[in-house]
Amino acid sequence: MPKIPRSSPNPIRVIDVLTYPAVQLLDVTGPVQVFASANDFVVNSGGTLPYRLKVVAQGGEGATASAGVTLAAGPLTEDREALDTLLVAGGEGAEAAAENPVLVEWVRQRATRARRIASVCTGAFLLAAAGLLDGRRAATHWKYCDRLAQRFPSVHVEPDPIFVCDGPIWTSAGVTAGIDLALALVEEDLGLSVALAVARYLVVFLKRPGGQAQFSAALALQAADDRLGALHDWINRHLGDDLSLSVLAEQAGMSERSFSRHYAQATGQTPARAIERLRVEAAQRLLSESRTPVKRIARRCGFGSEETMRRSFLRLLAVTPQDYRARFTF
Repeated sequence: MPKIPRSSPNPIRVIDVLTYPAVQLLDVTGPVQVFASANDFVVNSGGTLPYRLKVVAQGGEGATASAGVTLAAGPLTEDREALDTLLVAGGEGAEAAAENPVLVEWVRQRATRARRIASVCTGAFLLAAAGLLDGRRAATHWKYCDRLAQRFPSVHVEPDPIFVCDGPIWTSAGVTAGIDLALALVEEDLGLSVALAVARYLVVFLKRPGGQAQFSAALALQAADDRLGALHDWINRHLGDDLSLSVLAEQAGMSERSFSRHYAQATGQTPARAIERLRVEAAQRLLSESRTPVKRIARRCGFGSEETMRRSFLRLLAVTPQDYRARFTF
């Protein structure tokens, strides 16, 4: 793997955004708008321009996204040009791009100039093809996790996170997760207040932490088995009530033993673990969208006590409820 510098001498952070045919439009425009909005906020606040953005493509003739929109792009930058962040977009054309020796070599060489390297969605295929993800943790769109792991077995693919930071390399899940990744990069560069200001301006209601799952717990359960749909709807309306195994089995019209077996087969998890995830997700919303005291949220979401909710947050999110509120409340 090429040696990656850990700092940049440039007062303006130069960002190269790589595009190619059949790139995902939002993988490019989402992060670019985050950085552009950060520029506007800092300059309007009396600061100096923090970022200079370069959207590039092989040949410099632009790239037609999978949505049919052609993006204006300059030629691939020269190896000697200054660079702070290399950002590789994803999309339907990513796997083909990862087999393009010109693009792979360009990514490999530009990475030696960059303070950090990032990819959105299937852009991770290009980083992996360039050897930048060998032995590292990485995220990509949930649909392509198995394919990335099979094609590049030396990469430790994590299917759940919104984004992953392993040293100087950041990788994100699909599409809108690129906005979360870009906000995290802005926070690293310019601080939390600027990142939150950008999120407010873009009407991103909640700046999600990197460890948050790509699927919400409710959506994952809904997709697991339609036969349990009515039960999950009922659970979401009664999170503050007794949701013991006996209560759930009675609601589903099964014996406890049959229900436990059927539920695990349908969802891949125990009823208790599913309930915990749903309660944590509900508590996250209340913590970020209201000033309701933590103790009251714990009771409302069915944890019983603040300490029980704290343990669940640490287990699933690696953060306490108080820290979650401080970090992710607008």
